[in-house]
Amino acid sequence: MAPDTPVSTHILPGDPPVVVRLRRSARAKRFSLRVSRADGRVSLSLPQWACEAEALAFLRDREDWVRRHLRDAPDRKLARIGALVPVCGTPRPVAPGPGRAARFDGGVIHVPPGPREGPRIKALLTALARERLSTSVARHAQTLGRVPGRLTLRDPRSRWGSCSARGDLMFSWRLIMAPPEILDYVAAHEVAHLAEMNHSAAFWSVCHTLCPETDRHRQWLRSHGAELLAWRFDTATNE
Repeated sequence: MAPDTPVSTHILPGDPPVVVRLRRSARAKRFSLRVSRADGRVSLSLPQWACEAEALAFLRDREDWVRRHLRDAPDRKLARIGALVPVCGTPRPVAPGPGRAARFDGGVIHVPPGPREGPRIKALLTALARERLSTSVARHAQTLGRVPGRLTLRDPRSRWGSCSARGDLMFSWRLIMAPPEILDYVAAHEVAHLAEMNHSAAFWSVCHTLCPETDRHRQWLRSHGAELLAWRFDTATNE
């Protein structure tokens, strides 16, 4: 199957104008619009056989939907000195600090001033996330009598975690910004897949056994997950 192929960039006129990326997809059977929760990027997928003019007509018919989602999206925030970056659900001030790496001390994130403040804060949060997730995974796996595989941290945009057929677990490092019980729920969810590699009633039974507040924590992620994705940790520029 051929990979997805970029087609073009279209500007949806208005106030403000909206940039829409059109992409042909070998998997697409119909037109599909998406507004990214992470960066507000608008994309329109279309089947390989589709006419671009029809895709643009589809886009114009759904302009109100696109603009509503853009208005409702949380503002993008920069992780920099002076910001309040959430750690375990609590906003923590970012202040200048010595050395070459960011550190968390006394409820404050200390980071060396400069263009790499964002990446250094990200590295700190990733290390904290690995520590917390490793502990949660080990506890839940012991409860099930299962042995998890390798644990990796990434920055996905459409999921908070995953479990491979080999039992390897992947998590979003951004979970460290959520309240501790949310991080623990996601760990429990993925560990539950070690017993049930599906989302059947049996899976949810295991998940609720590991985390009785599963439903409430899932709702929190639906309501607040976009706020975690809105944080940017890239290198500062002079722009």
